Parts: sequence; C-alpha cells; structure tokens
Amino acid sequence: MRSVRALLSTALLGAGLAVFAAPTAHAAGTALPAHVFSPYFEAYSSDDPATLASASGNKYLSMAFLQAATKGSCTAYWNGSTSQPISSATFGSSISSIQAGGGDVVPSFGGYTADNGGTEIADSCTNVNSIAAAYESVITTYNVTRIDLDTEDNSLTNTAGIDRRNKAIAQVESWAAANGRTVQFSYTLPTTTSGLASSGLAVLKNAVTNNARVDVVNIMTFDYYDGATHEMGTDAENAATGLEGQLASLYPSKTAAQLWNMVGITMMPGIDDYGAAETTTVADAANVESWATGKGVAELSFWALERDNGGCPGTGGSDTCSGISQNTWDFSHAMEPFTSGGGGQTQNDFSLSLSPASASVAQGASATATVSTAVTSGSAQSVALSASGAPSGVSLALSPASVTAGGSSTLTATVGSSVAAGTYPITVTGTAASGSHSATYSLTVTGTGGGGGGGSLVNGGFETGSLSPWTCQSGSSVVSTPVHSGSHALAVVPSSSATGECDQTVTLQPNHAYTLTGWVQGPYAYIGVSGGATASIWSSGTSWNQLTVHFTTGSSGTVTVYVHGWYGQGNVYADDFSVA
Repeated sequence: MRSVRALLSTALLGAGLAVFAAPTAHAAGTALPAHVFSPYFEAYSSDDPATLASASGNKYLSMAFLQAATKGSCTAYWNGSTSQPISSATFGSSISSIQAGGGDVVPSFGGYTADNGGTEIADSCTNVNSIAAAYESVITTYNVTRIDLDTEDNSLTNTAGIDRRNKAIAQVESWAAANGRTVQFSYTLPTTTSGLASSGLAVLKNAVTNNARVDVVNIMTFDYYDGATHEMGTDAENAATGLEGQLASLYPSKTAAQLWNMVGITMMPGIDDYGAAETTTVADAANVESWATGKGVAELSFWALERDNGGCPGTGGSDTCSGISQNTWDFSHAMEPFTSGGGGQTQNDFSLSLSPASASVAQGASATATVSTAVTSGSAQSVALSASGAPSGVSLALSPASVTAGGSSTLTATVGSSVAAGTYPITVTGTAASGSHSATYSLTVTGTGGGGGGGSLVNGGFETGSLSPWTCQSGSSVVSTPVHSGSHALAVVPSSSATGECDQTVTLQPNHAYTLTGWVQGPYAYIGVSGGATASIWSSGTSWNQLTVHFTTGSSGTVTVYVHGWYGQGNVYADDFSVA
C-alpha cells in the first residue's frame, strides 16, 4: 500500500540474522468465510490488533507487512524489524485472541516500502525453498489459512522475483495438501479503473505457468494518479468488472461465479495519497459492499483500520485518519455486513436514510425530511438520532429523537430571515450499540425574492471579503490584489495533488437555459457547472479574461458552479461571477 512509505523508516531495516521459531503444535486452521471483509491493520503502528478489532467490530484483519530486514536476506520479519521475528512473541497473543473470538488474520508480505526497496521476500531471497519456508513459518506459527502478497512498484517489474514467488506458492500449496492444511494465497495488486495493467496481469500469467493456485486477486481501488475525475465507488466497481473479464481469459474453465469469487476489492477511506480528487466516502463503501455482495465477490478490504476516523479533515494520505468528516469506524460498519459463512453469531446492525435528501428553502421558511431506519442484520436495537452542521440562524429538530431500528423520525430545518443564501450540508447520525451510521441532507437557502427556485449566485464578486457561501479546497482564499473590479477577488491555489477548486451550489429555474460568466487570469483557469448540468471552459493568460459557459438546468434546477486551476500549475485568480 502506498501510504506505508512515510512511516517505515530505515531505522526499522537494520541488518541482522534470525531463524524461524519452531512451529507451535496446532490443529489446522479454519478456512476464512467464502465472502470476507478483512481491512488492513498497520502492524508497524503501536496499536494492538485485537483491541482495534474488538473496538471496530471487525472479526477479520489483514496484517501488514512482513519483509526482509535487508536486501538479499531470506529471513522475514514483521515490518522488516529484527526485533519482530515470526514467533508467538510477536503478535501471537493478539492473533490468538482474535481467533478465539471466531475471527482470524491474513498476514501480508510486501507492501510499497518493501517492493520499492528490494526487501520483499521473493525479491530479496533467491532461494525458492527459503521463500516457501517463510510462508510456511507464518502459517504454522499463527495457525492461519491465507497469505496475502502485496505486490506493487518495483516488484511488478522484477521478473525473477515474480517467478520465485509463484514457484514458492506452488511449493507451499503442495506442502499444505500433504499435511492436511487449508492454505490460500491472495495477490494484492494496483489497478486502473478498467482492470489490471499489463504488469499485474504478467504476475498472474506467471502464476498460471508455475501451477501456482491464486485464490483471490485483490485490487487496490485508489491512488490512480491519472489526473481524471473520480467517483471512487463507481470506479471500484468498474475496476472489479474489468478484472473479472481478465480472469476469464486467464482461467477459461471457470464459471462466472467462480471468477467473481476470485475478486477482491480494497478501498481507501477518505482522501488517498493522490489528493482530494480521489476521495472515497462512507456512502461509496456502503454501495460497493452491496454491489460486491450481489456479485459474489470473495473479499472486501480497506487501507487501513487506523484511518477509519475523521480526525484530520482535509488531510490526504494519512496513516491515522481519513481526511473527511466521519464517525470513528463508519467505514468498518459500512462493510462489515459483507462477511458471510463464518459460522459466528450475526451482529446487530441498521441503516439510515433520508427522504428527500435535499431541499431548497427561502429565508424565514422551513423544510422537513423523513429519517428512516431499517434492520440490516441481527435484531432491532434502539437508535439515538442527532443532526449537525447547520449554519448560524438555522435550527434543527428531530421528532422523535430516538427510534427502534425499523422506525422513522421527522427532521425539521427552520431557516431564519438573516441566514445567508447558499447550500449547507446537514449530517444526520444514528447511534446504537452496534455503532453509528450517517446520511447527508443538503439544505439550500434562497433569498425571499428567489421566485420559487429561481435563485442566483451569491458573493460572485467576493466583495464580502470572505469565501462564504463558496467552499474551497485548502489554500484558496479571498485576496485584495489582483482584482478585476471592486476590492476583492478569489485566489485559487492548486497543488501537485489538488486543483484548488471552489464551488457554490445554486438552485435555479428547472429546465431553463442560463449563462455563467466569470473573469479569470492565470494558467489553466477553468470555470463551469456540474450536478444538474455539465459544461465548462478554460483559458490561460496573464491578464483578466472573461469566460462564458452556456447550460440548461435539469428537473431540479440545482447546479454547482465551480472554478479551479490545474495540478502543479500556478495560481488562478477569479472575480465577478454571475448567472443569468
């Protein structure tokens, strides 16, 4: 996984020799469920896997990573640290605790740091028997039934390492069959939005050549780094669909159901290493879970459990938080229902939805929405409801404030006469013993003269001196120079991972033709609309230039007006926006 790179320092990679611990006498482990959700746990953190598994409700974890301490070594350690050998003293009690609770772990070899630096065990070690021994040692020491091989970066082009890895897989599978053990192997590989790139396919083709059975091909549906616009949930589904087609060519004797049961999908909660253009929401995770269940996908995961919280809004690629507003364990709870066939007790859980999910309200008026809950697994439980995110002057009320899962409540938003026009996201949260679920209610406030949906752009010249009701990516701000007219303008500040985009959602007359105009200067300055209509234009220049975009609203009349620059380019300045 890419986000490991910042945390695994060279201090962990000290040279040293070690021998594998003697296997503990165990009965052969129990195979994982046919469909399992197994999020990655960052084994290099100071967290305890059993503690986080219990707190998050996850029965299964993928533990990352195992690698050699130095390039050329045939000895694997957790995190490449000689102080963390493969032994019961390293994570043994935590793994046993997870297994005693009806769950299990999937040890993962490789990862970006190892793959990049040559310490992935099959890249480092030139002896196939020694590579196989490392896999077998993990299996017997921790009594696990699946090994994950996270193969990316330089490991995708090391043809000798690829061949050794697959020969070792085949050897371990023969060993397992001879010893009455269930052993599976999964490959975790980077992907495009349409399936594996040629390098990932080459890894699988070599496995076929070496008679190495690959049970799961787990694609990392994030960090695309392609500069495109992404809806991460849809892109994950498209990538998995592409993979299923590729697997059909590699394994022509398998049925469609068998092929889908080889597919794994790993997402990344919130903002990934690329930046805000690649942001996975809780809703994306829930949608992919439902879609994957319908397809019969083998595995769902995300990178990583320590990120499943909202502790760093706006931050991308962190190993300790998602960078978006969320409750702790929201992504876990969205995907945990995927696990099936494990033989454990069914956990209680529920869903929460809003109808309608948006409303346009004039100043001094109010709007209502129905908050519906439903039992998604187990039994009905009490759900406490709350609403947050209202701007000053807007009051929110829920009646009743607590329901039994399966019941409903009414959300009432009352808008004061002085509330600034704009669109405000309201978060409605239901909290129960099993965890929390949230939904977003989009409240658009229009002026009293808005004409029943014919509102207009607010603060188009930025003369208030503030961004509101525009919302912008980090770095963009209102400035006093340069300006096209008046005293203020907008400075859009792109970075290598973000365009600096600023947005304002407006509700206009439905099915009506409009013209958006705005003045810009700077390299690759874009203005346009999205949502209920799609149109844009761009220019580059060192002086002010007026851009014009024609569009027609849809049945809702609601569109989002935007302005942005381009990745790694200079600042863009914008002023005097209007919609007419």
